[in-house]
Amino acid sequence: MRYLSLAALLATAFTALPAFADEGGMVTLKPEQIGQIFCLSRVGNDTGPIEGLLSDALELAISDAENDNDNWEEANPGEKPPLGDGIPWQAWPDYAPLCTVGLVTLMKTDAKVEIMYAFPDSPDADFTDTLILKRVPMEDYGTAFWRIDNLAYATGSDLKAELIAAFAE
Repeated sequence: MRYLSLAALLATAFTALPAFADEGGMVTLKPEQIGQIFCLSRVGNDTGPIEGLLSDALELAISDAENDNDNWEEANPGEKPPLGDGIPWQAWPDYAPLCTVGLVTLMKTDAKVEIMYAFPDSPDADFTDTLILKRVPMEDYGTAFWRIDNLAYATGSDLKAELIAAFAE
């Protein structure tokens, strides 16, 4: 019995080892993994997991839109502001219970990751948006990281354009 417990302990010890990169380099997230994290944030209705994965340009666009939204709210008390439902992280605001990563297209400095939303009770409502990723050099780390730079909607528009259009009227 004692040897069986020792064998079980050793077996679990070796399965829980940390991941190491080849030749000592840093392990970075792949575009598909970023898509999976994005899906988790959508199904969980929590943008926390993706906040550190945004490009500087997208962070600025969101910050500008949030400031415009605050100014609009001050000028129009009691009315629903343009971003009253939050940042439009998907083509339609309906909660999709299923989100999966589809086709991933890689280029040297860009990647596209299909984000497929599904409604099991209404399959006609399924749609696919596309994450637009940019490879951002990080000199301090000696490598580059993939960052979410935009989101192309199934409607033909995109996140950055919608953030601007929300206040164009």
